[in-house]
Amino acid sequence: MLVWLQFLACTAVIVFSGTRLSKYGDCIAEKTGMGRTWVGVILIASVTSLPELITGISSVTLFGLPDIAAGDVLGSCMFNILIIALLDLIAGSPPISTRAHQGQVLTAGFGILLLGLVSLSISTGARLPAVGWVGAYSFVFLGVYILTMRLVFFYEKRRVAEFIEELQYDHITKRKAYIMYALNALVIIAAATYLPHLGERIAEMTGLGRTFVGSFFIAFSTSLPELVVSITALRIGAIDMVYGNLFGSNLFNIAVLAIDDFLYTKGPLISDISANHIISANAAMALTAIAVIGLTYKTTKKRLFLAWESLGIIIVYVLASVLLYLTR
Repeated sequence: MLVWLQFLACTAVIVFSGTRLSKYGDCIAEKTGMGRTWVGVILIASVTSLPELITGISSVTLFGLPDIAAGDVLGSCMFNILIIALLDLIAGSPPISTRAHQGQVLTAGFGILLLGLVSLSISTGARLPAVGWVGAYSFVFLGVYILTMRLVFFYEKRRVAEFIEELQYDHITKRKAYIMYALNALVIIAAATYLPHLGERIAEMTGLGRTFVGSFFIAFSTSLPELVVSITALRIGAIDMVYGNLFGSNLFNIAVLAIDDFLYTKGPLISDISANHIISANAAMALTAIAVIGLTYKTTKKRLFLAWESLGIIIVYVLASVLLYLTR
């Protein structure tokens, strides 16, 4: 009972600070002209993905659990795309994909590329070359991540004029926005860092395998910041920040997998994890592809309170979860 109360307390803290984080992130986007996509991809995505980073580091350095680290990263990538469907359910009409800028496809495309590289790395396993104890794929992951950040920055810079609108935050100074953003980010980091520990304790009572635990329970816990921040961004109309946060978090998660590999000194990380993780990697690719199709096609109607792409996301997520459970 105490574990569940702690879980709810951490969630409440994240809800409160996540609301404020979105507000001040949007304020920073407005006052600096960086654009909501850039703010979502860098400022917010990096903060909301820190639980995955900390969980991964502790998993490989303190506990020697590479399956938990990999499951958390790939499971979070799946859950982040599921958040799009959940937001579409509560957003009303029209579908949220119609309100997002086409430029979100750039970030999503790189996400599919990185997930594809992860899937290939898992399928080949120990046959891939290594540099010391680090798999060569980790250097590729980091290189693609850095390239993506550079391209997204210059893309946002070209369309910065779209964000020069009537000020919504003229009563908030830039200095205050930065300070409040940093303070709320620290609160989210502190609360969300404790969530994986609680999730693991809850998962132990179920007797499920590490792959399923990492991909479902731990991934859900560490993805709560993305969920809360995205809901708040939706409420203030910052749809580009929603997509930027979720797609950017997936990019950051793959970079986390590379960092975990550097810290896992027993050998290349992917060589020591279950092959079942390829289910999560492929599912995350499929989910992102469905989101990209939705962003491109931009359907104007909903069926069963959901856009068709949101329904597809839910179906693929459920099927992948069932497969992970059956192969645990």
